[in-house]
Amino acid sequence: MGAFAYSRGLEWAVHDGIVCDEATASDWILGLIEHSYAVCDAALFWRMMQALAAGDRVAFLNANAWLSAARESREIELEDKQMGEALLRVLNDLDVSLARSFVDRRLSYPAAFAIAATHWNITASHALQGLLWSAIESQVSAAIRLVPLGHTAGQRLLMDAAGVIERAALRAETIEDDNIGNAAPAMAMASAWHETQYSRLFRS
Repeated sequence: MGAFAYSRGLEWAVHDGIVCDEATASDWILGLIEHSYAVCDAALFWRMMQALAAGDRVAFLNANAWLSAARESREIELEDKQMGEALLRVLNDLDVSLARSFVDRRLSYPAAFAIAATHWNITASHALQGLLWSAIESQVSAAIRLVPLGHTAGQRLLMDAAGVIERAALRAETIEDDNIGNAAPAMAMASAWHETQYSRLFRS
């Protein structure tokens, strides 16, 4: 299932008026990437890439399990697992041998992304930036439909993301294990409240 089906709590934030225009969409999306995603998803993805490079299956699965345990709502966990399973199916259809060795596991999306990057010999740094870009692009796409934003506003948000991606990647690469963790209460509550939102376009 593609990322276009998910909003990661953004739909509720728009419904409640927290995100209502280009400025607030930028604050929500880029703020979460730099201050939450960078120190959890991205940091654990970096460790997954290192583990795959070292052939350390146990360390890879431990990082994947850590990420699953950090999910703050049922919807975010399901989103992550469903996207991971979808990407893993694509990789298996493309005969990616590394993906086949994890076919019996419910991997997170960052874990499946790490498998793809490793297979195609993408460096860990470039893969990390790609993961961050994909997270931002998905949220901007959702904001264009939800706020709604015009496509030009969406393009401005994506251009503004370059500096955020650089800072977030550096933080993910250098953060100590003891400092890894997700602390985004607004997103967590938005995601939980989205589960019972009366009218929904997105699955999360």
